Amino acid sequence: MELRQLRSFVVVAEELNVGRAAVRLHLTQPTLSRQIAALERDLGVELFARIKKRFVLTAAGETFLAEAQDLLRRSDEAVRAAQRTQRGELGTLRLRFVQSATFEVLPRLLGAFRTAYPKVVLDLETMTTLHQTEALRDGRIDVGLLRPSAPSGGTEKVELAPGLSSRVVSSDPVLVALPARHRLARRKRLRLSELADESFVFYARPTGPVVYDTLVGFCRAAGFTPRIEQDAADVQTIVSLVAAGLGVSLLIAPTPPSDPTSVVYRELSDDLPPWQLSVAWSPDNRSPVLTRFLEVI
Repeated sequence: MELRQLRSFVVVAEELNVGRAAVRLHLTQPTLSRQIAALERDLGVELFARIKKRFVLTAAGETFLAEAQDLLRRSDEAVRAAQRTQRGELGTLRLRFVQSATFEVLPRLLGAFRTAYPKVVLDLETMTTLHQTEALRDGRIDVGLLRPSAPSGGTEKVELAPGLSSRVVSSDPVLVALPARHRLARRKRLRLSELADESFVFYARPTGPVVYDTLVGFCRAAGFTPRIEQDAADVQTIVSLVAAGLGVSLLIAPTPPSDPTSVVYRELSDDLPPWQLSVAWSPDNRSPVLTRFLEVI
C-alpha cells in the first residue's frame, strides 16, 4: 500500500465518480481504476460498490476512508515538520550560560529568538565558562553565553577551546555592591582603594576561579588584599549577604534586581578593563536551529 494509492482512494471516495476523481488527480480513468483495484487486492476487501447505477462506499470502504484520511493528514504533517526542522523552525536549542548573563543579555536574546521561532524547544541551564567550552567542543551543547577570558589583572585566563567561534554581545564593567546604609552609599562613584578596610563577600573560588582571582587582582593593584569574610556560589546569594550587612562586594554588571533600600550598586572610578560576554559555538555544528539563533543575534 502506497500513499499515492491512499490519495487516489480518498479523492474517489469524495467524488464517488471515477471520471471526476481522475480529473482532480490528473490521471486517466483506466490508470485510476487500476490503482483502486490494486489497493483492494492489497487490502483483501472491496472498497466501492455499484448500487442501482450509483457508485458508493462499502462498509469496509467507509471505515478505511477515515483511517486513510488520518494517515494522509499525519503524512503531510510529517513532511511539514521535516521541512520546518530543516529550516530551523523546529527542534531543540541546547544553550548554557554564565549566571551574569541572566539579568540582561539572556532575556534579550531569548526574547528575540522566541518571537522569531516560537516552536523551538529551549534547553537552558547555567554552566561555568570552562565547562561550556568543554561541552561545545564535545558537541553536548549548541551554544554558550560565556566570559571567554578574564580582563588583564587576573592571575588565570580561560581561552576558548581551539576551533570554537565566538561573538561579543556585551562588554560589562565591575561594580561595587554596598549595603544601602553604608557610609559610602551616598557616593555615585568610588575608588577601589576606598574599600581597603572593608569586609568582603566574594564569589567562592572553586565555582569561579577566574572571577575570584581577577577581582582579587584588581584589589591588589589598588594597594590592598580584600578581607573576605564570606563567600557564595551565586550572585543572588552574594547580594543577599551584602544586604544583611556582612560586607561589600565586587560584581560584574549587570547586577540582579534588588531593593534599593537594602543594596546599592556604585561605579568605580578606577581604570579597570570591562569584562566581555560572548556567544560561543562550534562551526562544526550543523544544527539548523543554531544557524537561526546566530542569525537572530
